[in-house]
Amino acid sequence: MEILSLLLNGFAIAFEPLNLTLIVVGCTVGLFIGAMPGLGSVNGVAILLPMTFLVPPTGAIIFLGAIYYGAMYGGAISSIMLGIPGASTAVATTFDGRPMALKGEADKALVAAATASFVGGSVGVVLFTLFAPPLAEIALTFGAPEIFALMLMAFATFIGLGGDDIPKTLFSIFIGLVFGAVGLDIVSGEPRLIFFDIPGFFHGINFLVLAIGIYGIAEMLWTIEISQGEVMISQATITVRRILRNLAELARTWKTMLMGSFLGYFVGILPAAGATPGSLMAYGFAKTTSREPETYGKGNVHGVVAPESANNAASTGAMLPMLTLGIPGSPTTAILLGGMVIWGLEPGPLVFTDHPDFVWGFIASLYVANLFALLINVGFIPAFIWVLRLPFSILAPIIFILCIVGGFVPTLDMHDVWLMLIFGVVGYLMRKLDYPMAPAVLAIVLGPLAEPALRQSLLISGGSFSIFFNRPFAGVIMVLALALLFMPLYPMIKNRLFKKSSENPD
Repeated sequence: MEILSLLLNGFAIAFEPLNLTLIVVGCTVGLFIGAMPGLGSVNGVAILLPMTFLVPPTGAIIFLGAIYYGAMYGGAISSIMLGIPGASTAVATTFDGRPMALKGEADKALVAAATASFVGGSVGVVLFTLFAPPLAEIALTFGAPEIFALMLMAFATFIGLGGDDIPKTLFSIFIGLVFGAVGLDIVSGEPRLIFFDIPGFFHGINFLVLAIGIYGIAEMLWTIEISQGEVMISQATITVRRILRNLAELARTWKTMLMGSFLGYFVGILPAAGATPGSLMAYGFAKTTSREPETYGKGNVHGVVAPESANNAASTGAMLPMLTLGIPGSPTTAILLGGMVIWGLEPGPLVFTDHPDFVWGFIASLYVANLFALLINVGFIPAFIWVLRLPFSILAPIIFILCIVGGFVPTLDMHDVWLMLIFGVVGYLMRKLDYPMAPAVLAIVLGPLAEPALRQSLLISGGSFSIFFNRPFAGVIMVLALALLFMPLYPMIKNRLFKKSSENPD
């Protein structure tokens, strides 16, 4: 009852004219920030942070929170319409969102992304409201062994992303892990895998550079080749009747939405995990548990729903350790945390008692921002569909320029632009040779998270792997991960034994 009273007070603060205006403006700005390749919520919130000094602290965090929400929605737009991930959190949306657009179902993909984002955000903010303190305590018990076990479980789902060709999938994963290890050693600080002693490799390979190269440049080259110069982009129309029909069809995906929402939120509350691993894991689990895994990557709406519900739930979950523990759950919440310190607010358990108006006004604003982000996103769908009506002779140079900008913005280094072009060619060749690209992209994301967790765990245990099994949470997750890892071997062994028995009948 006390929580409901505090939340109602928060809604009174959120619906103040200034704060409501900040929510609408923040969601709209965030939508376009998320849709711009290479920009994303981190850069958007960082760029607009100085503007918050013009408003009170409560209005400031409401504005930045709305930008964060809008960017989570907007990241799916360029992923679906152009095949270029707007941010790392939207990479998994590209896997099925882009094929849907090419089949003339761009409106369905966009409605699915917006609806799943709304569901994920709603689940996330309800869990935030009801269970903030206990969930924060659970997240705090997750040390390096638990993080590594969770990452191993994510890697186990990768096997399903490559279809039946497990050797090609493993090769793709290992290539991604190698690229993720480029840079400086996390323990000794020594350079490693600095190819040809090129200085640009010292800061590692930026994930967005790989993703934009493989899903932007490579996709464009592949489209040009298969069309033999006569590129015809499938057109999509948008009507109120089609939107309502798409919403009715989406009712069948409610299990995937809930799975993505709860999984994304749980990953989001882990310190420093963020929304990207959550969205990738949700996609992997959705495909692994699907009755039709072969349809993923070819335009399955569940492949859009799972990552979009997960990344929005994770973005809400990432705010929980920021407020309750003073530990950022993602790069964007790290900037929000810095803003709170600048505004004179000290994050931690006491912030709920010392500054209730600030905290509950912010929590209530998440409900409002989630609704407005959905309405704004759906309202702009006709404008997004217009992009597909452009001739490919105009669209291809635009895609190429956006890829160049997206590769340059994260590090402001031309080295990354050249690297992105090389990855584009490599991705095109992988497509021709029928190698799955998704596992390589996912491995370069989770590799840098799994490696320090593994090494820290082994340092704690003196080199013993038993640490992953004698801790309750880590042990359960490790067993599940190993079961998922060896699950694809079961049908292979079964088929081989059946073949032998048929060849040698009694």
